[in-house]
Amino acid sequence: MKILFVADVFGTAGRRAVEERLRSLRAELGANFCILNGENVADGAGITPKLADKLLAAGADVITLGNHVWRRDGMGAYLEKSERVIRPANLSRHAPGRGLTIVDGVAVINVLGSLFLAPHINPFEEIDAIVAEARAKTQMIVVDFHAEATSEKVAMARWLDGRVTAVIGTHTHVQTNDARVQPGGTAALTDAGMTGPHDSVIGVEADLAIRRMRTGMPVRFYPAEGGVRIEGALVECSEDGRATSIETVRVPFP
Repeated sequence: MKILFVADVFGTAGRRAVEERLRSLRAELGANFCILNGENVADGAGITPKLADKLLAAGADVITLGNHVWRRDGMGAYLEKSERVIRPANLSRHAPGRGLTIVDGVAVINVLGSLFLAPHINPFEEIDAIVAEARAKTQMIVVDFHAEATSEKVAMARWLDGRVTAVIGTHTHVQTNDARVQPGGTAALTDAGMTGPHDSVIGVEADLAIRRMRTGMPVRFYPAEGGVRIEGALVECSEDGRATSIETVRVPFP
């Protein structure tokens, strides 16, 4: 089994790359399953039901989210019904939606990091129970850990080693160079990167981001357009859910 993870899709440029290239990329890589983080597809912050449906139609099997999950209207009702778009599991238990789904024998878990993001529940308090729930139904389990701190991502990957197929970090939009299969058979990558405009500051027009950093004044951000590429990771695993390889993906578009 080969599982393609598509890193944070950012803005119109990232969405266009997915819509026009994902199906052919899956075929080239021999990917049987595709997970996509759609956290930033709506102008760089959040997602809408319409955009989620477009990404699923483009070839994603499951969409994961993150800290911007509630930025757009209509997502509560949409997530309440959707089985293929999930939000972080460690939000309030009263929040609509789910943090675990199983599609075609692959369990996908979405969790939000605690450092600098302050979710309702610490991810380490939630993860054991949700992994156990997934393992009762399948051995192929991928965790999207949407977190800011590299230390927290590495710690989560180590904690889950041997219990899940892969722990893929998202959120920082900068692809890390530490793809590895850990001793227990869990593939790990601290951050899968960004699918979108890399001639930018993590997706935003560079001049705008720099102006706010230099002046400390409020600046409205707009998604950039140039240097588009698809980033992510390709994980291969055996039937018992143990990862045999992981490699980063970086594909220019068009």
